[in-house]
Amino acid sequence: MTGQIGQTVLLEGHWYDAVVSLLDAGQPADLPAGQRARARELAVAARRILDLDAEDFGELASNFSSAWGARLAAASFPLEPRDPQRGALGSLTELYELMLEVLELRALRAEPLQIVVTAHLIGEYLAQLAWQPVLGHGGDPLRMAESIGSGTRWGTDDPDCPHSSALRATARRSLHACSGDRAGYTAYLDRFHSRLGEALTLCAMNHVTVGAGERPDVGETCPNPCAFATAGDLATRRDLDARVRLARIYAGSPIVNLRHHAPVGHFFGVPSVGEISQAWIATWEKLQTPWADGENPLLADDLAHKAEPGEALPGMAALVSAVAGRPMGPGRLIRDIGAELTSVLEGA
Repeated sequence: MTGQIGQTVLLEGHWYDAVVSLLDAGQPADLPAGQRARARELAVAARRILDLDAEDFGELASNFSSAWGARLAAASFPLEPRDPQRGALGSLTELYELMLEVLELRALRAEPLQIVVTAHLIGEYLAQLAWQPVLGHGGDPLRMAESIGSGTRWGTDDPDCPHSSALRATARRSLHACSGDRAGYTAYLDRFHSRLGEALTLCAMNHVTVGAGERPDVGETCPNPCAFATAGDLATRRDLDARVRLARIYAGSPIVNLRHHAPVGHFFGVPSVGEISQAWIATWEKLQTPWADGENPLLADDLAHKAEPGEALPGMAALVSAVAGRPMGPGRLIRDIGAELTSVLEGA
């Protein structure tokens, strides 16, 4: 499809990959070379961001002076261990707003497998999002030692710590990942950082804060919590416990498990729209099940049964908001790039 009508259809559907192909094929034919080059840069950027390759976000953001560049940098994982711009390590807010936007756009493009992949990614750092208001960052290894404090069992071989060997290794690496070279830091991000939330979850669910049977059993709890896990008043700690449990319920939910059971290959495994709908309904029922103490954060008056207009998985933004402890919704980063791309193509 060529010409103005074709461009409009592609841009409204956020088919940035197809826009790149058209531009490379010389369409539209009357577009000046400078505008063509700029349009292509924007379309390639939008395509890469839609793929959620956050490792490249910082580099992409540095190539553009547009207002959305700062938001993209804030959603990135820094390439250097001591980079002053901490991105998603400093705060996961921009990254989660972007993932919620991507979920919407994948649904608009009718891409069921990508919906499942994005739903899985949302669960990857959800526990760290829950800890963010307490830590003051999104699990940044540059600040973890300061946040955990001295004299704790975190990252040690103390037998009183219930962390598994894998979680002990994660905790230990989180304290030192930014004190070495880039290779060691990159290895931490690749192999350990996604488990940091699981380690912190166990610390939050301790016996000093919540008694047995008060809330859903979502895994092992800590009978001997460290000082950092019991700091603050009881209401704050119970709130954190509730939000990490909700994150844990989602991490083990049917919609996340659908990703594990949907390998691509051998012509099979791609989930249908019906399978995704069933998995999400089952997930939503688990998430909204009332707790014995009546403190499921997703059932708060401002969140219960709430769904953003056009959500691919209705209620996902409410879940993220409940875990974060603050209102959150889909961002407009990719849409803003699309609007700028439209302006360039129209000669504005």
